[in-house]
Amino acid sequence: MAVTLRQFQQLLAIAETHSFRRAAEKLFIAQPALSVSIQKMEQEIGARLFERTVKGVTLTPAGQAMLDDARAALFYADQACRTARLVALGEWGTLRIGFVGSATYSLLPLSLQLFRERYPDVRLELREDSTIGLIRQIHGHEIDAGVVRGPIADDPGLESWIIHHDDLILAVPARHRLASRRKVALAECRSEDFVLYGSTVVPGLHSVALSLCYSAGFTPRISQEAIQVQTLVSLVASGMGVALVPGVTRAYSSAHVRFLDLSDPAAKGCLSVLLVAKKHIAQELVHRLCECMVQAADKAKVADGSSMAIGSGVVGVPDNVAAD
Repeated sequence: MAVTLRQFQQLLAIAETHSFRRAAEKLFIAQPALSVSIQKMEQEIGARLFERTVKGVTLTPAGQAMLDDARAALFYADQACRTARLVALGEWGTLRIGFVGSATYSLLPLSLQLFRERYPDVRLELREDSTIGLIRQIHGHEIDAGVVRGPIADDPGLESWIIHHDDLILAVPARHRLASRRKVALAECRSEDFVLYGSTVVPGLHSVALSLCYSAGFTPRISQEAIQVQTLVSLVASGMGVALVPGVTRAYSSAHVRFLDLSDPAAKGCLSVLLVAKKHIAQELVHRLCECMVQAADKAKVADGSSMAIGSGVVGVPDNVAAD
């Protein structure tokens, strides 16, 4: 049926003013043009919609029956335009976010709180996985973006934003010979057993940790592998060895573990947290999230006095390491 939204607006204007003349003035059109438009609508429908009486124009039963649906049609058309506009602006819709476990220490809660304050009409769907798992879900369109820990492998299908850089630090049991120190050289741990990230599930962090040990002049003796940072810390607390963990792990409070800074220059800023999304897919919500994450990271940096480096630009990720 060729009835238009414009004709629905005309129907409502006449019904409200009870006059073709006043309706035409309200709609800023000539009265003859309005009359012709209504006649065409009546012909299309096959029923008269208005009757002229001494008191003005009134709706016929057919016109009255159409009135509520016409109002609804105009409302939903307006809502559709508003929704499309808000989605285009990144202020409405659903955003599916994946994240690695260590992002939950401070960055993700701060970022999501800021995001929800600014964009209350956006529905968030969250899921946790490893970096490799999240990248797989991004490629499979199961999530819109992932908060991952870098370095990650170069991938021409992905777009990445650096949220912040982090250091590698050393986690040791509370009764360890180095536990009273604030800073150590990694070479002092050459005789220690190491709890390391799994090489198949977390290859990026595994490679960075190995590279740091090699730079310190030794190959680590690996006693146990794990996937999550919390698991590594728990294994250290159990006396399984020492571990190289992101600096943010200090937020994981444990009376059985001490976290020590490393004096090795290569340990500084060697890790990063990235927001990753599919390239060439216009997703304004992802950009809005990126803005909130960078600002949240900046606030966290000021609050704790860390030397965390912050960046919000698109970056090329290293091509010499595997993905986490």
